[in-house]
Formats: sequence, structure tokens, C-alpha cells
Amino acid sequence: MHVAVLGGGVIGVTTAHYLAGHGHEVTLVERQKGPALETSHANAGEISPGLAAPWAGPGVPLKVIKWMLDPRSPLVIRLRLDPAMWRWLWRMLLNCNQRAYNENKQRMHRLAHYSRQCLEELRNDTGIQYDARTLGTLQLFRDQKTLDSAGNDMRILSELGVPHRLLNRADCIQTEPGLDRVSEKIAGGLHLPGDETGDCYKFTKALAAMAESRGVSFRYRTKVLGVEREGGRITKAVTDRGDIDADAYVVAMGCYSYTVLRPIGVRPRVYPVKGYSVTMPVLDDSAAPQSTLMDERYKVAITRLGDRIRVAGTAELNGFNLDLPRARCDTILYSFEDLFPEGGDTTDIKLWTGLRPMNPDGTPTIGPTRYQNLFINTGHGSLGWTMGCGSAKVVADLVSEKKTDIDLNGLTLARYD
Repeated sequence: MHVAVLGGGVIGVTTAHYLAGHGHEVTLVERQKGPALETSHANAGEISPGLAAPWAGPGVPLKVIKWMLDPRSPLVIRLRLDPAMWRWLWRMLLNCNQRAYNENKQRMHRLAHYSRQCLEELRNDTGIQYDARTLGTLQLFRDQKTLDSAGNDMRILSELGVPHRLLNRADCIQTEPGLDRVSEKIAGGLHLPGDETGDCYKFTKALAAMAESRGVSFRYRTKVLGVEREGGRITKAVTDRGDIDADAYVVAMGCYSYTVLRPIGVRPRVYPVKGYSVTMPVLDDSAAPQSTLMDERYKVAITRLGDRIRVAGTAELNGFNLDLPRARCDTILYSFEDLFPEGGDTTDIKLWTGLRPMNPDGTPTIGPTRYQNLFINTGHGSLGWTMGCGSAKVVADLVSEKKTDIDLNGLTLARYD
């Protein structure tokens, strides 16, 4: 079977990899000059099934009001005359309750846990290198009130069977020795030993090369303009460099999936949520992070990637705007400098921004559509790296008419019916 994969980020490339493994002829279409040059390029680098949770939850509306008055707010909303933004915000608000939060977290963890297993198998099978570390994640709490509020998430983690341990100040410093210099700023933490780290761009680029060696055709610098349908099937993908005829199609274009699917009546609820990152060389290993640390106060992830440090954060609703203001990067950099003041070379930084494809309930949208030969793989938000391999394996199995390894209830478009 010939399968066209539309999108060349980590989601699209992993999907192409698994499809090729099932023996299909695969063509991947990407508008950039290579793989993973947009949202997958410089993300936080954390593979965190334990932290897989929706942004919508109890108390979030009040937090949003508070954050709007904070110059270092982790959330920025640039209100626009955009009906899609207002619909997304309303749907997110409807998910800001305990029942929805628990349900969405369980769905997300199911996929994230499976994805970690798939990544481990892929790594063992291929020997792929991407600055991987398997030292876990430390969720850092700066005050006792926030530390005390971790109880509900710990209960859910226990129900899901996720290994975790509540840490006091000394334990946090033992886990991340570089924090010793700022011990007075730490109340405690939650350690998730099963989490991993790695460079998503390096992984995707290496996997694309492996897929190409197995016969996958990569069409870079090719923009997808839409798809055409006839009856209950898709007949072609239309690009600015000619049409692509295939037996099946997978849309893995992140936020831009909506613009391709909406004209044919498929309406994922994905909307762009802008994120930022700063990458710098390690200055002093003893003063630098060793794995991933999540600064809960500022919602900033600080990750060790080989001889580099990646600092990432901010959720900005601003449509498809890709401006890169230094002020937003300085906001997330503040968290790093406050916790690891001697760890990284902040005079040599690389700035980045990207659009996370976010669903209002936090759960990605994967699997079949109303068209027999059209599949979707998007809506992972800030967890595309965490969920990428599992999502791709599921979609490849569905295209191949194989039984999936996990239950897809709540993960497909059917949850919106």
C-alpha cells in the first residue's frame, strides 16, 4: 500500500518509520528543507509520561486571572478577533473541573506510557543517538503551599501505577546537586524516575535518515495545499509541487492540520499555543542540571541535552504568530538563572519559538476520520516528543488494519461526537 504522510516533524517522521516497518511504500511531504524544523526543533527535550496532564484543570481560571497581572506569567493571551481562539478558550474552560481533569490525564498517560515503551524498543532496535538520558524528572516546588497541593496528582499517579517519590529539600539537592547553591529557594519536589530526556530534533533527523534508507521518499520544500475527496475516500493530496496519489493518507501537520482538514468537514479542535526556548552551552557541569527539572512556579522546563542546556516554557495564545521577542525568552531564562546561576553560558544562547498543536482537553487526536483512507495524528500540545512514538505506532497499525496495542477510547475524533 502507498501511504502519504503529510508533515515532517517528530509525529510525521515516526509515523513514516512505523509504516515502512509494516512494509508500506511511504511518501512524506514537508514544507521545510528538512525534518523537525518547526515545532519539534527546539522543544523542552523532556519525555515525561509522569507529567502527562492537561493544562485545563480545577482552579485554572483563577490562576489565569492572577497570571495576567504577573510579568513572568507562564500564560500569555493575546486576544484577537479570531472565532477559533474564542471557541478553543471556551472548550478549555469546560474542561477545568476535577472529573474532566482526571479523565483526560488518564487518557494522556495511557498513550504516553505506551509511547515510552515504543521509544525504548526503537532505541534498542536501531541504536539511534539523540543525547538521551534516563535520569527522570524533578518537579520542583518553591513553597510549602504548592508542595502540599501535589497530593491530588500523586494520588492519580499511584492509581496509574507511575513510580514517583515526594522529596524534601535535601532529597532535591541529592537528585540535582547543582541546586545546592540555591537551597533556600526550594521547599521540596516530586521525582519521576521513569521519565527521560533527549534532543527531539536530533532524534527526528536521525530517524528520517534511517527511514529514507528503508525506502521512504521525503519530499521537502513541498507545501500541502489540501486534499481532494470522492465519496468516502481521499483521492489525492494537493501540493505546490504537484499532486500525490496514494492509497491512504496521514495528516500530521500539527496546528496546520486544521487548515487542511476543515474544508473536507473534518474538524479537529487543535489550536496553536506558542512556546519559547533558550539553548546554551554548559558552563560548569557541577552547577548545571543533570536531567530535567520542572520549575512549577514559572512552568519552565530546564533540561540537560549532552553538553547543552535547554530552557523552555510559556503558553502564548496569539494565533499563528511566530514573532520571537527577546522579552519572552528572558522571562523563561529568569527561572534558569535563579536556580542554576553558574551552570550555563548565558552569553551564548540560541532563541527559538514554535507553535504547539493543542486540543482544549489536552488529549491528542489520533486515528481514523470520517473518510475510509484518511487518518489523523495531531493535537499533542507540549507532549509531542513524549507521545510521538506511541501515536505513530497506533496510526501505523490502524492504516495496516492491525489491532492496536492500547485502547483508543477517548483518543480519537469520536470523543467529540
